[in-house]
Amino acid sequence: MQRRKSGVYHPGEVTGLDAATSSRAPLILIVEDDPETRRFYSDALEDHGFRTDQAHNGHQALEKARALPPDLVLADIALPGMDGIELCRELRADDRTRAVRFLAITGYGDRQYPDRARGAGADQVLIKPCTAQALVAEACRLLGAPLRAGNP
Repeated sequence: MQRRKSGVYHPGEVTGLDAATSSRAPLILIVEDDPETRRFYSDALEDHGFRTDQAHNGHQALEKARALPPDLVLADIALPGMDGIELCRELRADDRTRAVRFLAITGYGDRQYPDRARGAGADQVLIKPCTAQALVAEACRLLGAPLRAGNP
């Protein structure tokens, strides 16, 4: 499969999701201020057949999520401006985005940050660095999507 830099889903390129789900593969909004990390997450998720969109901060993510709610928001906790915890709170407070699944990622391994993220409404928290396999497996679990053998 050839990667698309735009993050746009192309139906003929689905490999991880079966044909029944390929016409509406889940959309994951990736919120990360580091472009290389965003690309890593996007590549791993697209390789599994998910559609992705990207935001570089919490404010941009909130606008995108309200305009077209994704199926899952994958957000770093440490973001400039509005952090991932506040983003999660804002999404949970809005009827348009309340049901969106939220996967927080943090480089802070102590319990304070994961506990704060869960308290804000995060469905799960992953600790950086995390492998592509762990990221995709957690996205699949949260979305009820199949995880293929040898993923990704």
